[in-house]
Amino acid sequence: MISRIIYWSVANRFFILLATAILIGAGLYSVKTTPVDAIPDLSDVQVIIKTSYPGQAPQVVEDQVTYPLSSAMLAVPGAVTVRGFSFFGDSYVYIIFDEDIDPYWARSRVLEYLSQVSPNLPATARPQLGPDATGVGWIYLYALTDPTGQHDISQLRSLQDWFLKYELQTVAGVSEVATIGGMVKQYQVEVDPHKLRAYNIPLAHIQMAIQRGNQEVGASVIEMSEAEYIIRASGYINSVDDLSNIPLGQSVNGSPLLLKHVADIHLGPQMRRGIAELNGEGETVGGVIVMRFGENAQKTIAGVKAKLETLKSGLPPGVEIITVHDRSALIERSVENLTHKLLQELVMVAVICILFLMHMRSALVAIISLPVAILAAFIVMKVQGINANIMSLGGIAIAIGAMIDGAIVMIENMHKHIQDTPLTPENRWQIVGQSAAEVGPALFFSLLIITVSFVPVFTLEAQEGRMFSPLAYTKTYAMAASAILAITLVPVLMGYFIRGKILAENKNPINRALIAGYLPVLRQVLQHPKKTLGFAVLACTISLWPISQIGSEFMPSLDEGDLMYMPTTYPGISIGKARELLQQTDKLIRTVPEVKTVFGKIGRADTATDPAPLTMIETYIQFHPQSEWRPGLSKDDLRAELDRVVQLPGVTNNWVMPIKTRIDMLATGIKTPVGIKVSGPDLQTIQDIGQRLETLLQDLPGTSSVYSERVAGGRYLSIDIQREQAARYGLNIADIQQIISTAIGGMNIGQTVEGRERYPINLRYPQAYRDSPEQIALLPIITPSGQYIALGDVTTIAIERGPPGIKSENARINGWTYIDINNVDVGSYVANAQQRVRDQLELPAGYAITWAGQYEYMARAKAKLSYVAPLTLAIIIILLYLNFRRMTEVAIILASLPLALVGSVWLMYLLGYNFSVASGVGFIALAGVAIEIGVLMLVYLNQAWQNAANPNINNEDLKNLIIQGAGLRVRPIVMTAGATIAGLLPILSSSGTGSELMSRLAAPMVGGMLSAMILTLLVIPAIYYLWRKSA
Repeated sequence: MISRIIYWSVANRFFILLATAILIGAGLYSVKTTPVDAIPDLSDVQVIIKTSYPGQAPQVVEDQVTYPLSSAMLAVPGAVTVRGFSFFGDSYVYIIFDEDIDPYWARSRVLEYLSQVSPNLPATARPQLGPDATGVGWIYLYALTDPTGQHDISQLRSLQDWFLKYELQTVAGVSEVATIGGMVKQYQVEVDPHKLRAYNIPLAHIQMAIQRGNQEVGASVIEMSEAEYIIRASGYINSVDDLSNIPLGQSVNGSPLLLKHVADIHLGPQMRRGIAELNGEGETVGGVIVMRFGENAQKTIAGVKAKLETLKSGLPPGVEIITVHDRSALIERSVENLTHKLLQELVMVAVICILFLMHMRSALVAIISLPVAILAAFIVMKVQGINANIMSLGGIAIAIGAMIDGAIVMIENMHKHIQDTPLTPENRWQIVGQSAAEVGPALFFSLLIITVSFVPVFTLEAQEGRMFSPLAYTKTYAMAASAILAITLVPVLMGYFIRGKILAENKNPINRALIAGYLPVLRQVLQHPKKTLGFAVLACTISLWPISQIGSEFMPSLDEGDLMYMPTTYPGISIGKARELLQQTDKLIRTVPEVKTVFGKIGRADTATDPAPLTMIETYIQFHPQSEWRPGLSKDDLRAELDRVVQLPGVTNNWVMPIKTRIDMLATGIKTPVGIKVSGPDLQTIQDIGQRLETLLQDLPGTSSVYSERVAGGRYLSIDIQREQAARYGLNIADIQQIISTAIGGMNIGQTVEGRERYPINLRYPQAYRDSPEQIALLPIITPSGQYIALGDVTTIAIERGPPGIKSENARINGWTYIDINNVDVGSYVANAQQRVRDQLELPAGYAITWAGQYEYMARAKAKLSYVAPLTLAIIIILLYLNFRRMTEVAIILASLPLALVGSVWLMYLLGYNFSVASGVGFIALAGVAIEIGVLMLVYLNQAWQNAANPNINNEDLKNLIIQGAGLRVRPIVMTAGATIAGLLPILSSSGTGSELMSRLAAPMVGGMLSAMILTLLVIPAIYYLWRKSA
């Protein structure tokens, strides 16, 4: 069938060339319009429910909001994990779905289940879905500053909330614009309880008066002078004066009683749970651009930047917008770096072809077919919706060497035919067809094997699957395209280009040198075939030692350019201390000369995608270009220097990558490489287990830092209502709780309408009445009978310990332990840590621990590959059998696989690389290309055997036959292996963005191809000789 396709292509060459021209046009269009990003979107399909429950303690939020929502969401179809966070005043429920589920279908199902549980939530709890965005959605951050000092942070916050935010949300691809830091302007009504008592006014009356005095109404229309006038009665509060003059009734002597008579009314900041700071110079206001699911990151950022430029003219004098995190820089660097590597590979492969063939026209056949195959891969990428990122482009990059193999072997075979039969216009296309059909079927099957060998990568799940599936797709498409072009376009191009003076193989200096070096060694191998096999087995056995020395990790860390400082801080920290700590750390970081900007955030931004407690610092550090750094300074040196500079008591440093950390936190909740989740019913016991884990692991080799959350370490002022005492005064629980929540905590009871802006109105008692337990106990209460009593008469007030925030997973309460590691691989560390925990930690009944973080992914990937890899090997065996129809030949070819492993493990050991999913993918890719060398060697040996056509051949003749088949056809084998290695060398030696992943992919392939080529040239002839000799 393959031969017939080759002959048909040669006969219909004009149609083939026309189809190629159409393919090139479509490919160029696809390259131009394919979305570009730095890395694939690694985040899970997730839907977030954020519920505001103002003023409520974490335990109240957990009991009344998070737990009911979490337990209800467990039943949502496709939900894998339901993770809950209960903080002061806010609940976050993350529903993480199976990766095959469409995110918008998931959102609709969550809404359906949310509608069932919402009626059971408290009246003031307002659940809403988070943005249709993913973990990598934070693509651009900016800060608003005013160096002139004309605008304070509340005015900057108003600019962000009511001007920039709405304008930026109109940009295509933007899901949400979230605000960080600043202060929201609030109208604060501080009621004097003694004046309320003097005027005999209950607090509820004040609340009702403000709400009734803040409304507008229409009264239809009237007609005057043949014109229609719309009636509107104004009444909105839009200033402190309006609020001050709200009537409360009349005093005893009949004079009007206004709100200002019983309350102090002023503007102030609303309570906040997040602060932003820039360069250690003081508080600022920040904005986060959250990108919609599946959008083009680079295009969205470009749209945001263009919009910001147009909006700058509308900003007040002195206000500036400073970029503090920009994903597009990473995207441009990573894609540019890989594009350069692709061009270098093309040049190196072209040089290999020209050197070995010594014929420019022949080399052009291979050089032209390669970009056509790449363009074909881009067409399928465009149709499938795969972004151009370091992984999808990397798939093409690691395939380039193997893609050209078909063309190389066909060209070389035609050169052989031309040496035997000179080309004439009459026989040109006949020789093209014969030479191509001779090796075409075997080549097609070997290229198909390379394609099929990548099947295990398609089976990877979750984060590792999302990382490597674009690479697997593009490599598969590129290899499939090259396989099809090898039997269609390449024969046609050969017919047109291979002409003129062709240097005979024995006159090519490179080929002569190869044969001169190879033949003596091959003769020795055939003299001692069993010793050769023994040496091969010994080489494979020795390679077991470096395997035992190589560590394991989930994925090598990707240098994103920017750095994030994410330390662990004091539990139960106040907002004032948090602000001070944030400014201190930012100022220290800014002292390092290479640092361009430092944008610190403590607490959470106003978005459902940020469930950060007040103890969590996230500082985005931008650096100057590396050319401006001090000589000889690396990124690791810079990180070590930052670690030395930032040393504060009680603060554990942690330097991470922004994108990867955000993805990990949203996927597993763990921000460090290794984490332990302790689940159980009681927070205090969970905390005790966490502290025990700290003690056990802090001196384990490789531990950089270990910190267990103090899940019960928050400080509470507990007001316990005495039901019996309350009943004596005719009070119920709700009456007392309303006074507590409004008078002490403060309650937003309305909002002012100032044009397009809205600001809250807050009602509470003055601070002097609520700044200590003793003062709170003296708060006056008016009973239904008109009696005046103190709050302490009906309650018991005490300071207690409680949860500062509550985490849950699948409705089970959790406490998390964060472990940072140093100078050790993840796999080895976790194995040692698990052993120590098993030996020394006794868990109470009802409690469990789960290992999470990178280790969670690594274990899953390892389990999946352990049974898919053998299955792929079985498919390869079937394909080989379909081509050769003999199991003996299949077994001979498979001998090249262990030989390939020898070089790959030694090169990884020498380069100091760990086993990871990236290197695993490299090994999978190696399997296909290593088998191809074996296939070629066997094809040439079989050709020599069939040409002999003598069943009674003696040993000497058999040796000469093998020398003729292997020794004289060394050029195509070395060319194919050389092209593959040359194509991978630029990736292996690269140092730009994305090189951390790409070099781990290339190392097993380069090392493996070197050893596979050398050992295959020696071992397969020895096995073939022994087989034919015994036959």
